[in-house]
Amino acid sequence: MATAAAGALGLLWGWLWSERFWLPQNVSWADFEGQGDGYGYPRARDILSVFPLAAGVFSVRLLFERFIAKPCALHVGIQDSGPYQAQPNAILEKVFMSITKYPDEKRLEGLSKQLDWDVRKIQCWFRHRRNQDKPPTLTKFCESMWRFTFYLCIFCYGIRFLWSSPWFWDTRQCWHSYPYQPLTSGLYYYYIMELAFYWSLMFSQFTDIKRKDFLIMFVHHLATIGLITFSYINNMVRVGTLVLCLHDVSDFLLEAAKLANYAKYQRLCDTLFVIFSAVFVVTRLGIYPFWETGHQFREQTPRFPNPKYCSAFCLTSPDLLWIFEGPHFPCTVFLIQYDVDREYKLYRSQDVRLPRSGMVIHKLPQDGHTVVFKIQFM
Repeated sequence: MATAAAGALGLLWGWLWSERFWLPQNVSWADFEGQGDGYGYPRARDILSVFPLAAGVFSVRLLFERFIAKPCALHVGIQDSGPYQAQPNAILEKVFMSITKYPDEKRLEGLSKQLDWDVRKIQCWFRHRRNQDKPPTLTKFCESMWRFTFYLCIFCYGIRFLWSSPWFWDTRQCWHSYPYQPLTSGLYYYYIMELAFYWSLMFSQFTDIKRKDFLIMFVHHLATIGLITFSYINNMVRVGTLVLCLHDVSDFLLEAAKLANYAKYQRLCDTLFVIFSAVFVVTRLGIYPFWETGHQFREQTPRFPNPKYCSAFCLTSPDLLWIFEGPHFPCTVFLIQYDVDREYKLYRSQDVRLPRSGMVIHKLPQDGHTVVFKIQFM
């Protein structure tokens, strides 16, 4: 039985890492064992170094939020206190937990008679109880400040590194002598740090305040980690660095707008969000699909006619364009709608998330005349 299981596992492993699928013709995994120059060629075992580094990044985040982000939040006037606690009431708590968090007029009248409370008092109780489950502004400010700091630093590092890289100016260099492209120290650290950061986000999801988009973000982080990992093992790191840098350029702008929003610097928030909207549209709907991905596919495909290998190319690089590019369109529509009509104020939702690959939009009717759009970016 053990022999049969080992044989089946070996077949599965061989199928998963099939050289015909992942590599060009006449190239094998053994070819990557040579040292080459610099850091040698990417190897699967290099990924193991990411896990202790991710734990280190997570530890740095905890220290950063406590000793840097929290004092900054207090300095700009964000209070170190949770939301107002609703008055304990077993009947209302049961309705809130098992029936509805937004009782209609009929239910409010029934509860008013049952408790001998005024309807307005019951409405206030439900509002306070809903706010009680929301993460404090201080916590969200610290989280956004950490992400803003990392995205800004990694973007500056990426630009500094890519500025002196030939493939930044001529994308054909991404495939020059491929796959025999040895790693440089700058490229290795750039890729590994990005991967470690996303693994740290995976860790922090289970310790942070649970949000409604927990599952969506969990799947998004898994997909991002998978793409970075497979593109590294497949030595498509040159293309990968361009994709990573292109996505990071708008991320820190959104986090900066969120910081200004939490601190109630409304004019600064408006300005940053308009800049973010413009950068997002240009990079995600312009540079990314037409320059980055389109050129890469046209330049790479004629070099490697093996159709099975081309499927690996589409899987790992560049960033599953037509799966992740699709959600950029509705996001862009709402960004433009905001810029045209300020009264929508989409970005002011306390649940705005980073739009690396799409978003979830909730339409919340407030009364008979007002509609608020609550957006959650994936």
